[in-house]
Amino acid sequence: MSLRIDPEHVKRYRQIALLLIRHGRGDLVRSAGIDVALDEEAAEGDPDAAIRLAEDLEAMGPTFVKLGQLMSSRVDLLSPAYIEALSRLQDGVAPFSFEEVEDIVSSELQVRLSAVFPTFESTPLAAASLGQVHRATLRDGREVVVKVQRPGIREQVRKDMEVLADLALFLDKHTDTGRRFGFVQLLEEFRKALVDELDYRREADNLARMRDLVADHDLIVVPEPVPDLTTSRVLTMEYVAGKKVTALGPLGQLELDGAPLADQLFAAYLDQVLVQGVFHADPHPGNVLVTPDGRLVLLDIGMIARLAPAVRDKLVKLFLALADARPEEVTRIAISLGERLPEFDEAVFARAVADLVGRSADASLSDLDLGALVLQLTRKAGEAGLRMDPELVMLGKTLLNLDQVAATLDPGFQPREALQRHMTGLMKSSMGTSPATMMASLLEAKEFVEELPGRVNRAFDAVGEGNFELRIKAFDEDEFLRGLHKLANVLAAAVVLAAMILASALLARPSGDGTSVENQIALVVFVVAVTVSLGMLARIALHSRNVRTSRQP
Repeated sequence: MSLRIDPEHVKRYRQIALLLIRHGRGDLVRSAGIDVALDEEAAEGDPDAAIRLAEDLEAMGPTFVKLGQLMSSRVDLLSPAYIEALSRLQDGVAPFSFEEVEDIVSSELQVRLSAVFPTFESTPLAAASLGQVHRATLRDGREVVVKVQRPGIREQVRKDMEVLADLALFLDKHTDTGRRFGFVQLLEEFRKALVDELDYRREADNLARMRDLVADHDLIVVPEPVPDLTTSRVLTMEYVAGKKVTALGPLGQLELDGAPLADQLFAAYLDQVLVQGVFHADPHPGNVLVTPDGRLVLLDIGMIARLAPAVRDKLVKLFLALADARPEEVTRIAISLGERLPEFDEAVFARAVADLVGRSADASLSDLDLGALVLQLTRKAGEAGLRMDPELVMLGKTLLNLDQVAATLDPGFQPREALQRHMTGLMKSSMGTSPATMMASLLEAKEFVEELPGRVNRAFDAVGEGNFELRIKAFDEDEFLRGLHKLANVLAAAVVLAAMILASALLARPSGDGTSVENQIALVVFVVAVTVSLGMLARIALHSRNVRTSRQP
């Protein structure tokens, strides 16, 4: 059975088929029947290289770049080499014309471009597959940047998603690989993330939220959005001059005092993850700038992740256990953060964690990448049959990018040492409660104090009168079922024995010599019934005595 190929999407099917063949999945191509879209020269045998895969995805356009970036968080599906390559995916493309920019901005803001922006640079500062950024000024003199969505990108994404949806559904139904990993579910996760990125109003909200989160860190800057000049396709925000961290040369690194920058960036993200429960999920090195006055600028806040309080508490314990190299504790916490699949083998997972933690403990502090360690932990969990929470996988990817930024700013940066140094302060902050929680606790304490004297008096009165009762509800279901089963057996046996005695009485007939066949059968049945009854009584008496003996101190 093969997939029905839509003529409108033949070119896209061919690109996907070539991509799968180059990277060793020609079986999926033949299973789906899309090999008919290939030219005769297409053949398997291209090197299975992670870097080549990243380059192929970049060449296929924005949808596949974003898909690769999403898959970089699936350590349960891909090897570390692919995870690393896909995490570094870039989507730089040629800019679109200024005339198109002007049309989009004017249409979205419902006003002429010059009426809002006295100056608007025609050459973009940067261009990517989803949009590009232009520098401009407002009428009040503020310098801003305007992010404009690429024309036609939504339609292109829609068509690509149709192709991917067809393939995912077919593979899930007709291949073992699809049934195992669930491509339809993966694609739905990807679709939601991409829809969010195509709505610039969400990014504006994320910028505002992130500014609040880093307000106490003087070396970190997040541009301020301009809500009145922001729509789903146009984002206006504060302009902050800076140079990409990835563009810093050896001389620039020497002139930069990177140690405090790396340390504060690491501390800010630990605070977001472990205290605030909201963190920037994609601090890619290409989206971090260094300002002329030596501060860090965080850009492209299109994706924010949230953590529940219970998850944050477990992550604090997990990080402490990793920092102190305690594999048993790491195993226990990781299991509590995941979902046990039917094939989960705890012993195998415990051995894998012990090996992973042991190797990280033997590594030098400067060689330890906290993000890589978390991703390896989630991968070991997947191999053992433990499906980790998506939040932990996303956090691992975030920390991996963070490690790269910190290493660029300060090659001697030591994540484990920084984690141990900042953890005490973070734990103190996490102990704080909101006013609402504090008020609820105070009301409960007030009720407890008011009711306590009366309850104590009633308890002592009951003791003095000899009416004090201590009720403990303890129910051993297994023991109860065993006892019920034994009782049922005894009752059934008693009924059978009673029936046998009754049958013997009915069979017996008065006769002089008692040698009739009926009398002989009745006698045998009666003797058997009496013997079994005596045996049952003896067994019950013996069991009761054993129970009394076992209960004596």
